[in-house]
Amino acid sequence: METAVSVYHQQVSQLLETLGIQPVNPAYSTGLQWGGQPSAPTRNIFSPIDGQLLASVKIADKDDYELVVEKAQEAFKLWRRIPAPQRGEIVRQIGQALRQHKEALGTLVTLEVGKILQEGLGEVQEMIDICDFATGLSRQLYGLTMHSERPEHRMYEQWHPLGIIGIISAFNFPVAVWSWNAMIAAVCGNVCIWKPSEKTPLCAIACQHIIGKVLKENHLPEGIFNLLIGGPSLGEMLARDSRLPLISATGSVRMGKKVAQAVAARLGKTILELGGNNAVIITEHANLDLAIRAVVFGAVGTCGQRCTTTRRLIVHEDVYDDVRDHLVKVYQRIKIGNPLEPDTLVGPLIDAAAVSNFQKALEQVQAEGGKLLIGGKLIPTLGPNYVEPAIVEAENHYPTVQEETFAPILYLIKYRGHVQNAIDLQNNVRQGLSSAIFTDHLRQAETFLSAWGSDCGIANVNIGTSGAEIGGAFGGEKETGGGRESGSDAWKAYMRRQTNTINFSSSLPLAQGIKFEI
Repeated sequence: METAVSVYHQQVSQLLETLGIQPVNPAYSTGLQWGGQPSAPTRNIFSPIDGQLLASVKIADKDDYELVVEKAQEAFKLWRRIPAPQRGEIVRQIGQALRQHKEALGTLVTLEVGKILQEGLGEVQEMIDICDFATGLSRQLYGLTMHSERPEHRMYEQWHPLGIIGIISAFNFPVAVWSWNAMIAAVCGNVCIWKPSEKTPLCAIACQHIIGKVLKENHLPEGIFNLLIGGPSLGEMLARDSRLPLISATGSVRMGKKVAQAVAARLGKTILELGGNNAVIITEHANLDLAIRAVVFGAVGTCGQRCTTTRRLIVHEDVYDDVRDHLVKVYQRIKIGNPLEPDTLVGPLIDAAAVSNFQKALEQVQAEGGKLLIGGKLIPTLGPNYVEPAIVEAENHYPTVQEETFAPILYLIKYRGHVQNAIDLQNNVRQGLSSAIFTDHLRQAETFLSAWGSDCGIANVNIGTSGAEIGGAFGGEKETGGGRESGSDAWKAYMRRQTNTINFSSSLPLAQGIKFEI
């Protein structure tokens, strides 16, 4: 591993230069125009793969924040007047630029986050896909027409951009989730200010450079897409700022509650993508080979650091032993190591805090009665952030099982009798993001998808909990926040609805037959 990683790290400077990043970067960017005080504090960014320093970035302060908001306000005045299909053309060009930089940007995602290279490349492809989707959407921002009860009147509705959209993203998907918001918001006529996770700012800076070149080539203002690097205080500024009508925030439930309260206090709007405690149900009628493959990818992908990670596996008693034994055998073969190597399936956790949470959760669940079947050990020979993915036999009501631990721990839970019993177990958590059932039985599948079935925003049949496509709206219920991003009609969240009535008669009739004469 050391040899392979060192080879890549020898190329880090070249990689960052390719993406427009210098060893020390200013605090914020509007397009290609960088700023920040020379004396601004910096944050060192280390790779979770081997702990090597990748770069240092400057942290934005209040003055930087004000400058960015002012530039965004000015840019919005122009951008909203550009026809939506022309805005879509700019987003199309951004997608083309991302295609050209896919390899470099995907590698940077792996270096900065630690997810395997295929996932890093897949995340960039997701950005490309949402650009394609948004480009088509730019010609489909439909409103409705309604028949008026008044003669010679016409009613219709139209959609207008909101203004400045604040986007707070998490470390585990350092570019894709931002793009879901930013590209859709852009074709709707909005501008955006992005605060990425302070753990993974380099990917954001790289995206900003790529987009900035496209804006410059099209003679557009810098402030359409904006970036601010910093910690929670910056997020608080965004949430409290009435100049930002919508805040889209991805992260923990604790963070989301703070954002929701701050934005609600000023009657703003939010899109919240928060915790997930996702379950897969395997019934007695399931294709077990299919189910096992999906469960393993969902449970260990990104080292368990996805909001859609499979955290609970609810298995019918008739197939429970087979599923348990098969999973243990598969876990014994999982390749853990350098995420840049093609045969690696699991890379490192993001940092020491994540490792500590992993250990604490395993200790707590075993104290509650859980039985560790496999995994759970640290792998110091690979580095301080590497762990063995764990499987624990448990009960759904255990306090630790009820919580989301952002790490590769899969809780194995047995159910008996009717599939509704499994669905009730699945629903009996505070989170409601993603869910799945594996069954070849039509009635079981339809029950799972019914109004008395899964209470999650995503409910899949014979595919796992993670790996959502951009064509569908993404988001969840309960403590997951209720927001929707990406596909379908999620674009409406970034716009304001306006109902219009046009009177083309020479009289002034009132609705509901009201008579009012003067």
